[in-house]
Amino acid sequence: MLQPFVPPLMLQRIAVVESLQKEIVLVEKVCDIYHKISKLENLKPSKDVDSLFTELVRTCIPPCSINISSLPANIQEIRSKLIRLCGEAEGHLEAHFSTILGSFPNPLHHLKEFPYYSNYLKLSRLEFDILTEHYSAFGQAHKRLAFVGSGPLPLTSIVLASYHLKDTIFHNYDIDSSANSMASHLVSSHPDLSQRMVFHTANIMDVTDELKGYDVIFLAALVGMDVDEKVKVIDHLAKYMAPGALLMLRSAHGARVFLYPVVEAQQLQGFEVLSVYHPNDDVINSVVISRKIADPVNNDHGDNHHHHHELGIESVMPLSCKYCEFQAFNNPLGQMKMIDN
Repeated sequence: MLQPFVPPLMLQRIAVVESLQKEIVLVEKVCDIYHKISKLENLKPSKDVDSLFTELVRTCIPPCSINISSLPANIQEIRSKLIRLCGEAEGHLEAHFSTILGSFPNPLHHLKEFPYYSNYLKLSRLEFDILTEHYSAFGQAHKRLAFVGSGPLPLTSIVLASYHLKDTIFHNYDIDSSANSMASHLVSSHPDLSQRMVFHTANIMDVTDELKGYDVIFLAALVGMDVDEKVKVIDHLAKYMAPGALLMLRSAHGARVFLYPVVEAQQLQGFEVLSVYHPNDDVINSVVISRKIADPVNNDHGDNHHHHHELGIESVMPLSCKYCEFQAFNNPLGQMKMIDN
């Protein structure tokens, strides 16, 4: 029996509908988890905290083409609040395990105690490979590196210094003196890293001429929790970094943008974007590497949305769901707004 002919456009629309249905389920689940997290007494490590954030991460890891910028304002607000909650919980988690590791005579011998240590090994290897590829193109040697937002458990600096950049001096910046004290204690007993890891307690916005001395600067994902904060930090770095120096940033893609802030190429005024890498495994963060250019910084971050847009294809949600109601139809299927339950 012959199958009825289905026009290609109809097949395309069916595929879009199926994709949007998956996005609706995802947004519903993320919102439900957010409401549960927001009701917790605190975000310090506990059974409930660990369970909810594990569920959140597992929900956001699978590949997804959702474009967060197309979502309505109240879901954008939930996302912003959720990112801050994730940042707070991550800070508590790092402080908790930094304290545990610091109780050992040789803390660095016990890094596997941290449950996400393997992720840092993968991410640091990825960042090192990307860094090496682009640094070799400029014929430079990365001898002085800064990490902005290193926190109480500076695993990126530790892993890079231990396995990949064994001659590099690492300058770690954090605004929290107690975080720096805990981090410094972790490496104090190590004969090599204690000499190559320097800790600075400072707001990076107050650091100026010192930034010219770094070949590479890493910007932690949670430095600048929203677009405006992130852009201010990037503009500051663009003003003071040396021409040719590299800026490594961590961003997010797909549903992972519910966990971390996104860095768009158009926000990197004063830098040439060299590459953007979106992992599809359990490494959460995307990696953006850019090179400081000598041209004056153009701080016009207006409507410069062009082919560098990294969040993926435009997506809309016209279907009925727990948080949705129909608003209007648009190309290809329509748009909706979301309402709090």
